[in-house]
Amino acid sequence: MSTPAGDKIVTVTDRARNRALAVRAEEPDGDNLVLFLEVTEPNGFEYGYDLYFDDEGAVREGDVVQEEGELKVVIPAVSVDKLGGATLDLSKNLLNPGWVVDNPNTPSPSPAVGSATAFNPEELTGPVENRVATVLNQVVNPAIAAHGGQAELIAVDDDGTVFVQLSGGCQGCGMASVTLTQGIEVSLKELVPEVQRVVDTTDHASGTNPYFQPSKK
Repeated sequence: MSTPAGDKIVTVTDRARNRALAVRAEEPDGDNLVLFLEVTEPNGFEYGYDLYFDDEGAVREGDVVQEEGELKVVIPAVSVDKLGGATLDLSKNLLNPGWVVDNPNTPSPSPAVGSATAFNPEELTGPVENRVATVLNQVVNPAIAAHGGQAELIAVDDDGTVFVQLSGGCQGCGMASVTLTQGIEVSLKELVPEVQRVVDTTDHASGTNPYFQPSKK
């Protein structure tokens, strides 16, 4: 269903809308794509998010469709209550303006299966590099595998900077910054306290199969 202009579930800033339109313009048949924003399994005390383009035919009954000028933003029915009052924006990092979802809603205290809070921290032992690799393999990669993506550890600096490389459906995807900042980084910081930030070293320009159209059928 479409929402009246003054009764939107999510506020989309001009910066976020313009960025989404720019990403869509690079896709074949981009004019037929709509932007989906849905809540995924929680990362600790915050929701995770999936932001992707799909054909307008993927909109299901009960989904909310917001008209944002030339862009349609779709909130799946199961995410509507979890996103009420949220804002979709871009970070203020001019060199890497990643997507940011400012959401006043939080998950219930009970962790979801497969989320970072359901992971047993006692399994994390040894040097920082080993623990980061374990989180990537057992928490992060199973989640982004649904998108055909994978995150590989490249290095960990003494200052707590983790360098990762994305492949598969995450390479070349215009929404990869969401996966990085609101998925990978959140999980790593929660489970490996030494981690201060995560840097994406991926050559996204060479991606040949970016993931924009998940199978929701």
